[in-house]
Amino acid sequence: QVQLVESGGGLVLAGASLRLSCVDSQRTFSRLPMGWFRQAPGKEREFVAAITWSGGSTFYGDSVKGRFTISRDNAKNTMYLQMNNLKPEDTAVYYCAADPEGDYKKDTDWGYWGQGTQVTVSS
Repeated sequence: QVQLVESGGGLVLAGASLRLSCVDSQRTFSRLPMGWFRQAPGKEREFVAAITWSGGSTFYGDSVKGRFTISRDNAKNTMYLQMNNLKPEDTAVYYCAADPEGDYKKDTDWGYWGQGTQVTVSS
């Protein structure tokens, strides 16, 4: 059983940086592709980034390319999302996810989810 816990969210000014973390407390982490999604109020959940189990390949949504970086440390059972040059439109609850089947950009194709962490970017 995968249990994911996110942390690192907060309230920042536009242009600032944040780093989110996602820990798999059950230590099944290293065998699974992982990803980040976000959901703003009144909007559908949006794909942010994904990373293969080895960390050798990464994928990004168009709105975050060049600003966000996904990474993982399998020895620590932790995945990260480094977010730079944050914009007000990045405001959302950010979720980590594990074990996709099919289209990794579709939230319905991921098997496990964390509880989410709020990121608020003020102008």
